[in-house]
Amino acid sequence: MAGTVNKVILIGNAGKDPEVRYLENGTSVASVTIATTESFTDKKTGEKRSVTDWHNIVLWRGLAEITKNYVKKGYKIYVEGKLRTRSYTDKDNIVRYITEIIADELQLLTPKTENTENQQQNYPPSVESSNNQALPDSFMSDDDLPF
Repeated sequence: MAGTVNKVILIGNAGKDPEVRYLENGTSVASVTIATTESFTDKKTGEKRSVTDWHNIVLWRGLAEITKNYVKKGYKIYVEGKLRTRSYTDKDNIVRYITEIIADELQLLTPKTENTENQQQNYPPSVESSNNQALPDSFMSDDDLPF
């Protein structure tokens, strides 16, 4: 198989309203955390349990604007993107690491009828980042396919 894959698909609920900021050149960047919850039955006790994971999502340009306009705390969203880990130095001069999902696609899953605030607004269709470009046909040959 040629190359590697870095792909994340999540369906979860926004933990808070998105935070949007604008770079000096006017490019918009949105950040939102989403929660995914896994439910299971403890085999030893028979007790139902759930584990919630929080994911940091970063959306650029058009996806950032859609997130700003349509995503609110509690809304269910589908996010597709790639995992990225970066480091930064905090105010105490300690190097910290954060893992984020850089979104390439966003779909709003909360039904419009549950959203009384924006009930009159139409959701945009599912959106993919405009900087995705199709791979050339020569990228993969039949020899690269695993089946």
